[in-house]
Order: sequence, then structure tokens, then C-alpha cells
Amino acid sequence: MKKISTYKEYPLVHVKDTGTIFVPDRQRVIVRPHIPFSESRIERIISRVLALNESDVQKEFNRVLDKFSHRHHNFESLLERQFDSLRRFMPTDVLPSRERRLLIGSFFLAEYSFESVALFNPSIVPHPDQSGLPPGSLRFILTLRATGEGHISSLKFRSGCIDEDYNISIDDSSGFATAAEMKANPLYDKICFARKLREMGVFSDFSNLIINSLSDEFTFTELMENVKIQIYNHQPLSEADNLARDKIQWLARCNYEAEFEPSVPLSERVLFPLSPSEQNGIEDARFVLFTDDDGRKKYYATYTAYDGKAILPQLIETEDFVHFKMATLNGSAAVNKGMAMFPRRINGRYAMVSRQDSENLFLMYSDNIHFWNEIIPLMKPSYPWEFVQIGTCGAPVETKEGWLLLTHGVGLFRQYSIGAILLDKENPSKILGRLREPLINWTENTRSGYVPNVVYTCGALPHKDKLIIPYAMSDQQITISLISLSSLLEKLLHGVS
Repeated sequence: MKKISTYKEYPLVHVKDTGTIFVPDRQRVIVRPHIPFSESRIERIISRVLALNESDVQKEFNRVLDKFSHRHHNFESLLERQFDSLRRFMPTDVLPSRERRLLIGSFFLAEYSFESVALFNPSIVPHPDQSGLPPGSLRFILTLRATGEGHISSLKFRSGCIDEDYNISIDDSSGFATAAEMKANPLYDKICFARKLREMGVFSDFSNLIINSLSDEFTFTELMENVKIQIYNHQPLSEADNLARDKIQWLARCNYEAEFEPSVPLSERVLFPLSPSEQNGIEDARFVLFTDDDGRKKYYATYTAYDGKAILPQLIETEDFVHFKMATLNGSAAVNKGMAMFPRRINGRYAMVSRQDSENLFLMYSDNIHFWNEIIPLMKPSYPWEFVQIGTCGAPVETKEGWLLLTHGVGLFRQYSIGAILLDKENPSKILGRLREPLINWTENTRSGYVPNVVYTCGALPHKDKLIIPYAMSDQQITISLISLSSLLEKLLHGVS
């Protein structure tokens, strides 16, 4: 069954609140490894389980099934896989009984409530499957940033539909959640990998020997084997060689692939951090359906990887929201937060809007989606509601009048508002119009939450004469509003209030 909501209208600003609300669901959990850092401690835990008699094994295993199996798909397979990952710590090659194996696995897993703290930064794109819809309807995918224990952020997904009368329905979500698995042995392009290393300042005889002996395409396993060979041949390693080795391994682990079983429903999929650069969060994902010059379509999302100390701009690539590629963005312009891609090339080149200095907006251009070095100043704060900083609120939206870019502004008392500008289609550095006042502000009913006095979005979607804007309120709940495109463009072009 689908939830259907109608909207109410605020005619002065041409904003329609659909009444659709998303709030954190603290009951939904994913399974994460829970493994002590000390290998000797791992061995002692396993030994204690091996020492249990069969009666106690059965009793504890039944307890695990009773308390946790109903909360996860394929629960016993999860336990078996976790045991397999720790099998090297077993004191013997003789396998224990199946129940004992699964019990061992259960001691090294934990439930993680991935959205117990906050839900925010929504983005919206057309669904890859538009079949079976009534005329004038559009199916969409919402991506939401969910934050849980330890302020670790991941991505969750919801789907829905907007009909020809602008009524929105959201597809039901089950109580299950499944984290993506990292693809075991991803493939790398040698030229791209070597260029990323050079951008990181890794350029030495030692690193060249590692890279040059690889094939034009190589796997993670092949790279690690080559690293071992060169380490063996270059003893003792210098401090520079050790640093090069660490950076090569770091880069490989940060450029990875994650995937779900296709049978896992979209609403149950969770992209949880899997690489060193994002171990504390996948943040601010701005998705866009990109159409290349040859007509091929692909979804991209710029996002901020956070390791607990430093941020790094990265890129998600997917065609089906089942298989995802995560890649580092490199170059002198690939800095700071808030990068948002245009949905097509501009004059044959990739283009983004970014915030290089935590204050102003810039345009970026590149011939290679992984490397960004060219920046052009675009816009500075001009009005009190954005005096502290301005930034993007998702990918630019192409309209007949130009590129519509939603922005966010930060003003006094760290208040966040959503605004808009209009850029020339062929020369986006030319601003055709700019709102003097925000489109959307916080209200008294929505100002309190995880981060107070904030409204924020990571993307909007056009549908006929409406702009669908999902946005978070104080990082605590998300709503969807509709804005008249024709009225907004008129306001941008002619200053009509």
C-alpha cells in the first residue's frame, strides 16, 4: 500500500507543502562487524565458545535466533559469513558444528541503529524504472542522509511517485535494513590510478615500480601482491617508501565498489561507510541523473567523505541503485564541501558548482570527471540571510530560461535558508537572476531539532510546472514541498515578488 498526501498552498511565495514527512526510524538496524582490535583477544573469545559443551552451544544459539533473527534477512547466512571472515583465528583446521560456527560469528557482530540521531540532506532524482505509470506521472528516488551512534552518517533510499495533479505517494518501507557489501576484488584503471597518485604527491622510483609492472586494468589483489613484491625487493624501506606504500593502499581502499543483492528492496538499502576516507560518514550526497553527449544516462553524486578528522570530496556512480562505485575526486579544485554536478556537459566539458573557500560560490570545469583544476568565481554573499556563507543545494536544474540553482545561505545565529539563482544556459558564469529573499525559511514549528534553525536540501526535481523540493528541518525530519517553476523563473528574471 502507498501513502498518499495532498498539498496545501501558500500563494504569496508559490510554495505548496505536500504534508509528506520523514522522521528517523530508531527501530531499523543494520548488522556491523564488532571485532576487537587485539588479535589475541579475538582468539580468546573463540576459544571460550569452543570450550562450551553442546548443550550450552544449543542454548546460546537458540537465544541468538530468538532475539535477533526476526530483525534481519538471511540471518544465519550473516553469522556464517562472519565466522568465515575470522576462520584464520581458529586454533585448528577442523571445523566445529554448524551451530557452534554460527555462534562464534554472533560474538563478532552488532546491531547499529543507522538513523537513530538525525535524518537530513535529502536529494531527489527520477527513478530508473518509469514503466507502468499513469500519463503525466513521474516515479522518483529520494536519498537521505541518516546519522546514528558516534555521528556516523550513511545513505538510505525511498521511492515514490508524483501524478499529473501533483499528488505525491511514497512507497511503503519494511522494518528491515541491509547494508551494502564491498565488492571483493574491484578493478582499477592504471592511467587514472597513477594520475591520482601523482595528484597526491606520490611520485618516486618505488611507487613507479609498483604501478608500471601492473596491467592496464588491475585488481585490488594484484595491486597488493605487487606492493608485497616491491617491499621485499627494497629492504630496508626508506621513510618516503613507507609513506608511498601507505598512500597507494589508502587510495585503492578509497576507490571501491559496493553492491546489494538485487532482491533487496530499495527502501531497505543502506550505503554505510566502507573506506578509510569515509569511516565517520558519507555526507551531503547530491545526486543527479547525468546525460552524456551520446545520450547515455548515469547517476552521479558528489559527497563528502569524513574520516573523523578531515573531509574529502568524492563521487558516487550508479546506473541502478544496486551497484555503486565510490571514487576520490582529485585536483587543486577538488576541495571543501558542497560540490554539485550539472546534469550534462557544458560546451563539451563536465561542470560543477562548488564552494572553494567555505564562503563563496565557484564554477568548475574538467575534461575528466575524476580530476578538477579549473575554477571560476561565481557569486559572493550579498544579503543578510547569506552573509556568513552561501553554498549549493544540489545539482542545477535545466529550464527553458536557464540553469536554476538552489542555494543555501547562512545568516545571523547560524540560520540556514534556501534561495535560488538563475544561470545562463551556455555560459553559467553569467547570473541572470537572483532572489533577494529566501524561498524557504525555518518556521517556529520546525526550528528545534538536532541542529536548530536550519532548512536544507541536496537536490530538487522538476515535474511539469512544479519543482519538487525535499528538504530537512533542523536535521530532524524531512518534508517535500512544491514550487511553481513559472512563478519562480518570473521572479528571478523580472524581480516579481
